[in-house]
Amino acid sequence: MLADRLRAALPGLPPQLAAAGRHISARPFDAATRSMRALAAEAGASPATFTRLAQALGFAGWDALRAAAIEEQRRPAPFSSRAASHAGDGSGLGAIQAAEAANIAALAELPEPALGAAAAGLHRAPRIHVAGFRSCRAVASLLHYQLRLFRPETALVGDAALDLDLGAMRPGEALLLVGFAPYSRAALATLAAAQEAGLATIVLADSPAAPIAAGADHVLCFATETPAFFPSLTAGVALAQALAAAVFAAGGEAALERLRESESRLATLAAYLPEPEDP
Repeated sequence: MLADRLRAALPGLPPQLAAAGRHISARPFDAATRSMRALAAEAGASPATFTRLAQALGFAGWDALRAAAIEEQRRPAPFSSRAASHAGDGSGLGAIQAAEAANIAALAELPEPALGAAAAGLHRAPRIHVAGFRSCRAVASLLHYQLRLFRPETALVGDAALDLDLGAMRPGEALLLVGFAPYSRAALATLAAAQEAGLATIVLADSPAAPIAAGADHVLCFATETPAFFPSLTAGVALAQALAAAVFAAGGEAALERLRESESRLATLAAYLPEPEDP
């Protein structure tokens, strides 16, 4: 596997090649879908550096490396095999903590105007459809819960019947979709249905070139890197919280009033345990 070759080779590569290798390792989908020149420009390196990297990894050239990347995207490695490959390689709590810190730090590269524009698109929509499938469901559920506190017309797609949820979409509404590789067929179907119905589309994904981001009005990216066998959700959760907060801010006094109403209902239902009394 390309990822395994990169992991094994990185410690012994010259600095320029190692930097290019880390760039590809963090963007496997981009390596399969973007040109070598585009990747090199993004990494601040020359195309020749990426050619030399391919050769250092045992490929005849960049085209052979890209072919390997494409094949891996077509057939993602099962999580079980990834878990076996990480056994005893130091993927402990310290390594995971460092990777998660890097994922969160990478969110600083997201332009504030991009976050604000996505929030404005959600704010303008009379109804918000939130979708995320399989491992991405947790982030979608968090977004749905937080948005419903002040936007009660928010719906979670796929809770019962996906076809009925897609059929309920109307022009002018918004889809908020979360996903990362390997991409769910349900996510692609949801995006296609939303675009056909005339919804504004906001996508949280691991790459701007992700298939679930194709043609979206707004794409906000988060990193999923981790030494563990399962992609990280940490940055995705942080980005979801930031977006929900931005939508709340865009709602102004009306959003605040709805939030107070939600809090009042929670208090009436005694949803939470009382705070312990001071001794």
